[in-house]
Amino acid sequence: MAKKKTKKLCNQLQNPFPEIPDPLGHGQRAVDYLRSLKHPKSLLPGHAFQLDPWQEEIVRKIYGPRDADGRRIIRNVTMLLPRGNRKTSLGAALTLLHTDGPEAVPGGEVILAAGDQKQAKIAFREIEGIIRSGDKSLWKKGYVGKLAGKDEDFIRLREYKNQIQFPNESFVEAISSDAGTQHGRTPTFALVDEIHAWKKADLWEVILTGLVKVPGSLRVVITTAGRGQENVAYKVIDYARKVAKGEIDDPHTLPILFETSPDVDWRDEKVWHAVNPGLKHGYPDLHGLRQLAREAAERPADREAFRQLHLNIWLGHSSDPFVEMSIYDHGNAPVDLENLKGKPCWLAVDLSSTSDLTVIVAVWRDGEGYIAHPWFFCPRDSIERKADIDGVPYPIWANEGFIQPTPGNTIDFNRVEDTIRNVCEDFDVREIAFDPHMAHNMMQSLLEDGYPCVAFRQGWVSMAPAVKELERAILARQLQHGGHPVLRHHIDSVAVHTDSAGNRLFHKGKSRDRIDGAVALAMAVARASTGNDSRSIYDDVSARPEGLLVF
Repeated sequence: MAKKKTKKLCNQLQNPFPEIPDPLGHGQRAVDYLRSLKHPKSLLPGHAFQLDPWQEEIVRKIYGPRDADGRRIIRNVTMLLPRGNRKTSLGAALTLLHTDGPEAVPGGEVILAAGDQKQAKIAFREIEGIIRSGDKSLWKKGYVGKLAGKDEDFIRLREYKNQIQFPNESFVEAISSDAGTQHGRTPTFALVDEIHAWKKADLWEVILTGLVKVPGSLRVVITTAGRGQENVAYKVIDYARKVAKGEIDDPHTLPILFETSPDVDWRDEKVWHAVNPGLKHGYPDLHGLRQLAREAAERPADREAFRQLHLNIWLGHSSDPFVEMSIYDHGNAPVDLENLKGKPCWLAVDLSSTSDLTVIVAVWRDGEGYIAHPWFFCPRDSIERKADIDGVPYPIWANEGFIQPTPGNTIDFNRVEDTIRNVCEDFDVREIAFDPHMAHNMMQSLLEDGYPCVAFRQGWVSMAPAVKELERAILARQLQHGGHPVLRHHIDSVAVHTDSAGNRLFHKGKSRDRIDGAVALAMAVARASTGNDSRSIYDDVSARPEGLLVF
């Protein structure tokens, strides 16, 4: 009886997570292998690899659970970890598990994928450092196989290809998304590092299609939070969130998401500890975080970086955001255009150059708030090129009906004008506001036919009150926009310029950003705000420079 109790106690000590299924012992096997590694920066005796409980739990959840046929259930892992929580070390150890360890497939191809060559080399050097910290007699640069008749097998580093080959003929290769496509890959294991920094989705598609060629393959994404939603990283994280919430039933995906709500107090150290699992083990450095927080309190840009990188708050696209996008998203309820027919409506039109996006935004009053719906236009022949330049999925949005492509490589302004006329037939349009800079011909054509066109100039006098009213409506959760993705991207791209009097104007955060939809929305909201109110937001004449007119 005593022997049975002793055996049970030993099993509990060996596996501190008995609730995680491990019927074949693969979870324990993986943990044992990782504990056998050494790390050059480890402070443990003999430089033993530091596998802390939170990391061990992740490893057991990946490799322990099996289906009825003994196959690993988990095929996709998505880890969202703040900076400084040793993502690279854990990823390197898992990579070795699949090349040198018990999960290795003889002759198997293992990919270490990063956004650029510099990041790829960081992870690659981490793997190399772990190998070199082990038995140095098993390492030989430029050589593989047996040396001079000796029995030892050697690991070879092929520096020029960022590749390490192992005695079982498996190999790991570091590749980056900025090096072109890598078609023909058949990886058994792919570590996707810092996907939030990937500018293109090409390599991601290669990895996805390559992994399905090999039975039992595994994809592990380890990243910090990013910005914006028009990128592959957001889609990957959003899918993992839905799996975690139970909105998607996918037993093959393991979401590990250390993140917090955007509206938490970013200076609260309890939040830091909740999101950074390594803090209780001494990483990242708590005193260093405190210093960063002190500096961030005085510099808004540093504050946003702190929230993104150390609290894993997924930020908006703009580095100087107009509004918090999580607040804007409260207006995602679908807009029922049929229900709005015949109701008072205000339009704003932002005509682009002949090759850029053009937009019409309609706004209806809704109590103290507004309902908005846009129509976007883009030249069909240049939509693919613009998607590459801007890094935005215009073709997808066009296929989904959120953008209307016009024939040729320039905007068909007749199509835009026809849409305005059609909208006026369906709705009780009170005004059509134009930035007159590029709209003279269209305005003249519509005015001649009796349409209520007004000029809305883009200076401080007109736009500052418009921006203020739009901001008020968003912050009060009184703007329903239906979650239109193109309009959201334009709001998300807005940076704000504030003058000495506190007036604010929109401008592009980056030269390639598009904010036409945001400008038109502010214009339409401004005109709609005067519709059922005897006092216009422009009635404060004290704010107007002498000699300037509103329109």
